[in-house]
Order: sequence, then C-alpha cells, then structure tokens
Amino acid sequence: MADTGQSWGRWPTPVDQALHPLRRRDEALPVGDRSLLAHGQGRSYGDSCLNDGGRLLLTRGLDHFLHFDAEAGVITCEAGVTLGEVLEVALPRGWFLPVSPGTQYATVGGALANDVHGKNHHRAGSFGDHVLALGLARSDGSHQVLRPGDALFAATVGGLGLTGLVIWLQLRLQRVAGPWMAVESIRFGGLDDFFALSAESAASHAYTVAWVDCLARGKALGRGHFLRANHAPAGSSGRRPGRGLSMPVTPPFALVNRLTLRPFNTLYYQRQQARSRAGLQHYAPYFYPLDGIRDWNRMYGPRGFLQHQCVLPPATARDAVARLLGEIARSGQGSFLAVLKEFGDRPAPGLLSFARPGTTLALDFPRAGPTTFALLDRLDAIVAEAGGALYPAKDARMSPAMFRAGQPRLDDFIPHIDPAFSSSFWRRVME
Repeated sequence: MADTGQSWGRWPTPVDQALHPLRRRDEALPVGDRSLLAHGQGRSYGDSCLNDGGRLLLTRGLDHFLHFDAEAGVITCEAGVTLGEVLEVALPRGWFLPVSPGTQYATVGGALANDVHGKNHHRAGSFGDHVLALGLARSDGSHQVLRPGDALFAATVGGLGLTGLVIWLQLRLQRVAGPWMAVESIRFGGLDDFFALSAESAASHAYTVAWVDCLARGKALGRGHFLRANHAPAGSSGRRPGRGLSMPVTPPFALVNRLTLRPFNTLYYQRQQARSRAGLQHYAPYFYPLDGIRDWNRMYGPRGFLQHQCVLPPATARDAVARLLGEIARSGQGSFLAVLKEFGDRPAPGLLSFARPGTTLALDFPRAGPTTFALLDRLDAIVAEAGGALYPAKDARMSPAMFRAGQPRLDDFIPHIDPAFSSSFWRRVME
C-alpha cells in the first residue's frame, strides 16, 4: 500500500504535505523552503508524524540490516526496519526485542523518536535504554554518530524526530528460549485489586498490564483483567496463531459507539469465569493483539479516533485513575480497549521521554464531534491537577499549556532541534 502520510488515528487530515521517499542512507537531505520530518509507518496516532505545509521523509526505504552479532545479541539496522522485521531475524537465533510497544509494525526509527515503552517498563525501561548508538543526519550536511551520554543522543531519544534524521541505530536485544510466553490472566474487581496485583507481580513477572472496563461504575469501577507473563523456558510449545483478520474497507460510521461499547466491555470482563487462568501463548497475540486485525483503525469509520494516554505520579495515581474512569463512565463515551499499567521507578533516557515513575492509562475514543473533545478536555484537567502528562505519540489535540506542564526538561531540549525540522504537533503545542 502506498504511503499517504497519514497518522494511525486518521485525524487530523494532513494538508499540503510533500512526500519524499528515501532510498539510501547517504542521501542528502532535501533542504529548501519546506520543513522536514521523518515518517516511518505512520503508527503515531495523532499529528506528531505529520507536517502540514512541509516535507515528509519516508524512511521505509531505509530497510537494510547492517550487522548482527548473534553471540552478543546486538543488531544494527537502518531506521526504516520494522520491529517485526527485527524479530524475524533475531528470534530464530534466540533473541527478542528488549522493549516493544503494542504493534510490531512500527519502525525502529519511530520507536526511538517516541522512546516507546512496553509491558516490561518496570524491568527494562523504555526503548532508548537499549540503544547503544545511532546515526543522525543534520540539515547542515553533517552525519553524527551518537551514544548514551551525548547531549544530542538524549535529545534524539524521544525527541519526536525534531533533532534531524535518524539513519541507523544499534540495539541490544534480550536472550529468550523461544517464541512462547507463560501468561496468567487474573480477573480483578476494582482499582485497589489492580494496584495490589501490580505490586505483587513486579518482582515475579517481566511483563504486566491490565485491561479495564472503562464503563463500570460504583463498586465495580476499575474492574478488569490483569495479564502478567514471562518468556517460557526451553522446550515449551503451544498453538501457533492462525491467520489474522482484516478490515478491508472503512465503514460509513464508527463500529465503536454507544450501542456497542457497554455490551462489549461487559462481555469482555465476563469472558473468564475463573479468577485466574494460566497457559502458554505465542508472543504475537500477547504483545500485538490488535496486529491480528489488519487495518483495525478503519473500524472507527471515516472520522477516525483519538487516543488519550496519560501518566500519573505515584502519589496521585490511585485517585486520579478513579476520577478519569468515573468521568468516562458518566459520559458513555468509553473505549473498547482501555489499558492500565504501572511504570517502574527508572530515569528516562530522553529529554522528552514519556514513560516515568507512575501509572499510565490509555483509551481510544471515536471522534464523534464536540462531545468527544469536551470529554478529553475534562480528562486533561484531571491529569493536570494530578501533576501528570500526556503522550505526544498518541496525541492530536492537547493544549500548549498541557504539553509544557508535562515536559520538565523542555528548555534543555529546544536548543538541540535541527532548524530545518518541524512537525504539525510541534507547531501546535509551541504556539
């Protein structure tokens, strides 16, 4: 499929973007009268991967593997290689991604630019913690090799593509015995149970995350399923995932709506009758459940969707999550996939990194008009009062004040921006 320069949320619609495919890592940057921005697979949900009136540097052509030390588990590849392509090369040799977001279709350059996190943040930190070196092309014609400890490295990790074009990176992988995960699903009745399970599981399980019923109220507020997992030992085997589904067309209206959300959330919570269920699962459906539905973003119809992902400090997280879920339940504008996780107490590798000590809650909302934006503004107010922040990679509408409040190292970052690079997101939040 040709790259149209869209974001995954399919809103906002890009305006007057010039698309410039890259084919070689030594290619000169097309510096001119338009600002530049790298664009990989367009898996960012909002406008951080868009550049209205500017030029998108399409990086999928930079898809070569440069070196793989299969003994040490260190792989070097161009920025347009996807996480799934890394797994195709590394997993048969006993290595796995050190950190992965909820899709394997993101590029490694995009994973670096957003300093993505995964279900193992409490153990492994974020993606940038495992990058050993990177190559950066600047608009002045220079090509720089950056490593941890370099000021420009810290600005580029999580730097939203604004410090120049990442050409290649070197990544340290983690050793695994195979593709299988030992997974336990625990049904819990409310937020206190979630936080207790999270604390209990942090030491025993590498991966922890929860789905919550965002429309439940009263004593059931925050109920859900807690998923914890480790890589299974050698000799494990199970049923491999079948062929995935797809959304071949965009329906004329959102399939996720007030009529479908409440029964979905109720049935999803009740799907597991026993409190706990354990078994082996292939890594793909555990790490990437939505990747099993190709073009799943089409289910939100032609108007697309908005995601609201926040991180809340430990001292305020419990009460703030309750207020957020209560506000969503009252609105009736829920999400069919509401994800709740506690981050670890780890310093962030990037100046603008999102993941930090605290609790993160992520929800998708069909773009239904003014009522959706009004709800998101109310959620922002709760996050701001709690001292939290929003995730730029998932955002399409936060205010400049909200962005600045969530970025305590913003003033340290700004001097490292390449003057030829910009994005729709950056111009919006820095107005």
